Amino acid sequence: MPGVTTITRVRRRGLFAKYVTSLVGLVVFVLAVNGALEIWFSYRQTRTALIGAMAEKAEATARRIEQAMTDLERQISRVTRASVPTLEQRRADYTLLMQQAPAISQLVLIDGQGREALRLTRATGATGAEDVAHDQQLAQTADKGVSFGGVSFRNRRPFLKIAVAHSGREPAATVAEIDLQFLSVLVGDAQTGKVGAAVVIDPQGRLLASSREADTLGDDVAGLRQVAALLRTPPQAVSSGQDGDGEPVLVASRQVARLGWFVLFEQPRSQAFASIGDLLLRIAGLIALGLIVAIVASMILARRMLVPIDALRAGASRLGDGDFGQRIEVRTGDELEDLSDQFNNMAGQLQETYAGLESKVEERTRDLEQSINELKALEEVGRAVASSLDLDAVLPTVAARALEITRADAVLIFSYDPMRRRFDLAEAKGIDAPAGGAAAYASIDADDSVLGDAANSGQPIAVPDLSAAPDHPLKELALAAGFASVLVVPLLDQHGALGALVVLRRSAGDFPDNLIGLMRTFAHQSELAMRNARLFHEVDQKGRELASAHDTVQQQAAKLQEQTDQLKNWNRSLEDRVEKQLGEIERIRRLERFLAPQVAQLIAASDGHDALLDSHRREVTVVFCDLRGFTAFTEASEPEEAMKVLREYHAAIGELVFRYEGTLDRFAGDGVMVLFNAPIALPDHTRRAVKMAVEMRDALDALTDKWRHRGHSLGFGIGIALGYATIGQVGFEKRLEYAAIGSVTNLASRLCAEAAPGQIVVSQRAYGTVENCAEARPIEPLTLKGFSHPIPAVEILLWRETSDVDADTNDTRAAASAGRAS
Repeated sequence: MPGVTTITRVRRRGLFAKYVTSLVGLVVFVLAVNGALEIWFSYRQTRTALIGAMAEKAEATARRIEQAMTDLERQISRVTRASVPTLEQRRADYTLLMQQAPAISQLVLIDGQGREALRLTRATGATGAEDVAHDQQLAQTADKGVSFGGVSFRNRRPFLKIAVAHSGREPAATVAEIDLQFLSVLVGDAQTGKVGAAVVIDPQGRLLASSREADTLGDDVAGLRQVAALLRTPPQAVSSGQDGDGEPVLVASRQVARLGWFVLFEQPRSQAFASIGDLLLRIAGLIALGLIVAIVASMILARRMLVPIDALRAGASRLGDGDFGQRIEVRTGDELEDLSDQFNNMAGQLQETYAGLESKVEERTRDLEQSINELKALEEVGRAVASSLDLDAVLPTVAARALEITRADAVLIFSYDPMRRRFDLAEAKGIDAPAGGAAAYASIDADDSVLGDAANSGQPIAVPDLSAAPDHPLKELALAAGFASVLVVPLLDQHGALGALVVLRRSAGDFPDNLIGLMRTFAHQSELAMRNARLFHEVDQKGRELASAHDTVQQQAAKLQEQTDQLKNWNRSLEDRVEKQLGEIERIRRLERFLAPQVAQLIAASDGHDALLDSHRREVTVVFCDLRGFTAFTEASEPEEAMKVLREYHAAIGELVFRYEGTLDRFAGDGVMVLFNAPIALPDHTRRAVKMAVEMRDALDALTDKWRHRGHSLGFGIGIALGYATIGQVGFEKRLEYAAIGSVTNLASRLCAEAAPGQIVVSQRAYGTVENCAEARPIEPLTLKGFSHPIPAVEILLWRETSDVDADTNDTRAAASAGRAS
């Protein structure tokens, strides 16, 4: 039989190649898809995390820049609020400001006529009369109070002008030039990585600061894509762009809103995604390893499957030649071994009956043909099961071959859902008519049904005549569709039911045992297909979960290490800051026992100023004031009303004391004593004291009117004296006070006692220092207790500056003061 041998070899080589190619292709496809998904998700996560980190740094840097500019504005505004009469004093204030703010390179004072009155730079200082009336920045300052100019560059260094209008009546402004070189330090501290960069640009796209040493400040970078997007109206932030060399970079930006600047952080894409390249190499290695394992495994499995098939084919060939004494030896323990046993049984029966049963030759031939058909059907089903893990591709083949072998009218394959305890239709062959359509068998409950009984018993159930069988769901459906008999074969594994194979016939009658056995073989094939599909699904799911868990563990480990390092740094920094702040708080608490809060804060913040509290002799201005008629008022009023009046009184004068930087020496009841020029030296202390007294009198005039409406007759008197006193701390460790001892305090107290309601009595010496700023009226020398000679004094009527701008207002106040005196 040379021809038969040739055909067998060709088929064996084709089947072997098909098994190997299918298994290898499947493994490579799964690995490739998994690798592609892993690369994509890794890329997205890396990109999102990196851009988010750069955005946080850009936000923090923008806030630091805004805070730095706000601090400079506050420092400049502090010198504009002080009223300084001379340029030399203004020069001293400017000098102190430039010592405190190294970023300020130049200060210019512009008077009310728009002319430069004083210029102070870090090299020299000069006065002049240069006309700057047309300076647009100064025009904006008159309306806004504070104005920021544009950025200019000198020797590739950026500078910014800040103009601040002076407060009070002085029509002037201070223009400060800020050296923006400190911005490079801010962005350098926040730089991301060794090859990343942080830059600051102005609204014209010029470079103000950069963490790259190779960048030149002042260069126009508006042509870069990410910068051009920010300079549009409105600004449009982008996450990618290119650097000066045209290389692609990742970008995160934030705007410094008040100045219109932009902070950009850039990271080269080649550095950001370096880990993706390593991942590609690992995946390529994994695919290569999977390919090798798949090839070896497929060759072994294909050979193990083809050997018994070759034996079966060889046995069938010998049986066809009439060699009935030959037996096929197959020890695979599966359906192929059952098939070989059937071949052997068939050979034995043929050998027994061949000699005398010539009449049965035709029948046996038909049986052999049937067996061959069954073998081919089993081979086709086995090939379908081995070549695919997709139930949708395997079950149609099983159902079609079962329908062909059994010559039944319909074959149904059900899958079992243990959660809902029902059988769901997975495949149907032979049901085409609408009355018997597959939709009618879509779902059958396991309880009280022949499918559930077969699954529970683990054995096939044959119903030769459905009309005589007990009622169950399948019976009703089959009879309605015109079927008369049914065979149900359960699909089982070690865990329980997988489904059921159902054979339907339109004619009643028993099912042969060999047909039932063959259906069990088909059922085994269906079970194998279902188990393989479920196992593949579980392995694929576990693989994905394991890969995801591995990535999660690596990310969490990296984050934990980073957080641990940050926590160590924060702990060291926090210990130093807490120790320093505790010392400062203790100093402030000790000073606030006897000093005004702003004085205590100044001394605590300035090293070496504790000596100001030591006892020493100094010229001071003493202001003493109290309420007239307060003793009688307290005797006639309820204590609650008296306390309310005192609170209103203290609130009115206390704010003025702190505004004029006086030291509250005594605060007992309605009597208040205020020192000027101690402990902090004030060059215009008498002027401050007299001006404060005038504002106190005006404030108390409105307050006494309010009290008068409430039925209280109270007045307010003030005494002011200038002289030398011994200044220092008195008391003991747990209770300290800052006091002034000398005749000047007694004189201020006596002058206050002599003052009528609404009257300010000032010693002649004190008036001599402010006579150009105050309008007064002489009074008769006063004979005061404790003083051997009459004391010359004057009454302050109103306060006026050296200019006559408010002459009309001063006349009005003078008339009002004269009315009070009379």
